[in-house]
Amino acid sequence: MPADLKPTVRRRRLGSALRRLREAKDLTLEDAARHLECHKATISRLELGRSGVRTRDLRALLSLYGVTDPARVDAFLEMARKGKESGWWQRHAGVLRPGYTDFIELEAEAAEISCYEPLLVPGLLQTRDYARAVISAYPSVRTEEDVERRLEVRANRQNLLTDGRGVQFWAVVGEAALRSRVGGPDTMDRQLRHLLSLTELPNVTLQVLPIDAGEHPGGNGPFVVFTFPLPEESQVVCEEGLITTVYLDSPDEAKTYADALDALRAAALSPRQSHAAIAELLTGR
Repeated sequence: MPADLKPTVRRRRLGSALRRLREAKDLTLEDAARHLECHKATISRLELGRSGVRTRDLRALLSLYGVTDPARVDAFLEMARKGKESGWWQRHAGVLRPGYTDFIELEAEAAEISCYEPLLVPGLLQTRDYARAVISAYPSVRTEEDVERRLEVRANRQNLLTDGRGVQFWAVVGEAALRSRVGGPDTMDRQLRHLLSLTELPNVTLQVLPIDAGEHPGGNGPFVVFTFPLPEESQVVCEEGLITTVYLDSPDEAKTYADALDALRAAALSPRQSHAAIAELLTGR
């Protein structure tokens, strides 16, 4: 198992899932190491995502942990295989913060993506002109080349909504985001029309949280919840700031945010009402 000082998101996900399987069987690191005839530090590195794993070793661990269903075994093997590959986002690593590349990798691997955005249209739903206005406002973006590179990244990210993979995307967006003038009136008109067209996709759900919704658990700002295909994987929550990105993946932390998102969905307009509200905004502009 070769060491890797910078684990990929896929390796961290695989390691975390294997740790949960081991702990669910009340097995120690020593137990797993004895089964593979290796040192416990090798198992620890694997669970931390700091090393890859050979197919035969992964099969042996899954057998020890009681994972015998062929579909689940194949899913673990596929995750291990992908952990050795570079994603399309790696070619932009020089211009993106490491936290952002981790975000893109989580986004690319998720089966479901749910988010709350009080002041901006979510990135996956932005038009190019709207995205340009938002990106140009970042203090760290100083040249037109920086803007273009980030626009290319955003366009690549958006492909996951229509590439046939079936990722489910659910966004709760604050009414203030839809009433703002990001990029000017014409840009906002096109953005609102784009939102209406995207809600026609079977895998996209959009709800508008009215300004007069009252108290709700979204007061601390935007966040994203990623849900992955394997039941052994915890959800991952992302909170992104100007210069830092925080990831939370303990079950208790993820449940807190999932519960907050459920409360925001309940406080927001229904998807049908939201569609009508956006159409009404367009009519009144």
